[in-house]
Amino acid sequence: MTAPPRPGPGLRIRLPQVAPSLREFLATEAGGAMLLLIATVVALGWANSPWSGGYARLWETTAEVRIGGAGIDMSLLHWVNDGAMAVFFTVVGLEISREFTAGELRDRRMVAVPALGAIGGLALPATIYLLANTSGPAARGWGVPMSTDTAFVVGILALFGPRCPDRLRLFLLTLAIVDDIGAICVVGVFYTERVDPLGLLVAGGVILAILALRWLGVWQLPPYVLLSLVLWGAVHASGVHATLAGVLTGLLTPARPPRHDQIDEVPVYVRALAEDSNATRAGLAVAAAKATVSPNERLQRVLHPFSAFIVVPVFGLANAGVHLDAATLRAAAASPVTLGIMVALVAGNAVGITLASTVAIRSGLGQLPGQVRYSHLMGAATLAGIGFTISLFITELAFTDPELREQAKIGILGGSLTAAVAGTVILRVLGERMPLCSPLTDEPVPRLPPRPWRAPAPVK
Repeated sequence: MTAPPRPGPGLRIRLPQVAPSLREFLATEAGGAMLLLIATVVALGWANSPWSGGYARLWETTAEVRIGGAGIDMSLLHWVNDGAMAVFFTVVGLEISREFTAGELRDRRMVAVPALGAIGGLALPATIYLLANTSGPAARGWGVPMSTDTAFVVGILALFGPRCPDRLRLFLLTLAIVDDIGAICVVGVFYTERVDPLGLLVAGGVILAILALRWLGVWQLPPYVLLSLVLWGAVHASGVHATLAGVLTGLLTPARPPRHDQIDEVPVYVRALAEDSNATRAGLAVAAAKATVSPNERLQRVLHPFSAFIVVPVFGLANAGVHLDAATLRAAAASPVTLGIMVALVAGNAVGITLASTVAIRSGLGQLPGQVRYSHLMGAATLAGIGFTISLFITELAFTDPELREQAKIGILGGSLTAAVAGTVILRVLGERMPLCSPLTDEPVPRLPPRPWRAPAPVK
């Protein structure tokens, strides 16, 4: 009788499973990354085909929404960037609020390392870009290389399957969340050209109304959705970029877990429905069940698939269409904008995140979660240089010169591709094959001896 194969040697640590809500979020991001990649390839092919004129004309087409004497008239490109992307930023805000309120990020020691790493990944790329572009219109692009594209990063990690620790995905998600907060602040503060006080006043009133709903304990979604639409219109009219309304909506939508009395009421309504099945009691039972799930989670469940599978791919299709001919590529190869973005994305994030995270670990401010080693940290920091979605978004805000926009987009595409390949290689070679030091002990990760095989006990 041949003994069954023994499990391979390795570090055996039992960890609590990542929350199902977070696992679902990561799975949706990974699925959306494939559609975003396809949309990017289609945009590049279309913009460099004999039908490239149709690509430009499509996104320059204007569309108007009007109610009485008030209306908004924008091109399709602006509807995507200002309108549809508000949904994307709403999902970002919802995830930030949920993870810090009731999710994986309540442990501040686990948050400290990726948070400080994200600060390093914001500061060093911006510094590198400004060193290459010290003045003139090109200097306005310093915010372009500061962001991390969560969908692409999570999509690449999904290719590693179970070989990639779930906690590494959580580390990168935390880093991306803090990174998004920084990018949102940059957009709101540094890329707003004019401000209308009346619009800001209306937006402030809407925010107070949302806070009042939270204080009253309103759990129904329609009031929050209605107020978020009004908030978007007010922020758009104020001159501040309208996508910030999405972030505010996500952050302000309640994410607190339900009260015990709300959970205890559900069986009461279910028993009443079982005794006498009618529409009224069915509605009460459904309402009682919905009240046990926070408005944040229910809104995210509706919006996140729409954002990942429709909004972000359409954004990529609308913004990634760069005309690539010999003259354009030669100009980009010598452009400080292109080179500054590429170096900032790849080297800036890899070095900035790794150094800042190491300082946080060495100083005792935080620690890496179990099974995540320095090799994983280096690979994750390099992958964080994939700054596609928000980088393209900031490019449209930073540059008015079409030539600078093209050079910036070429830098984003080249830098993101380089970061993806380099990060994958580092995780593959260092993360899986080389026994780098454990973050907690500075000693090689111990390999426990395999357990002796025992024949199963006979069945009585």
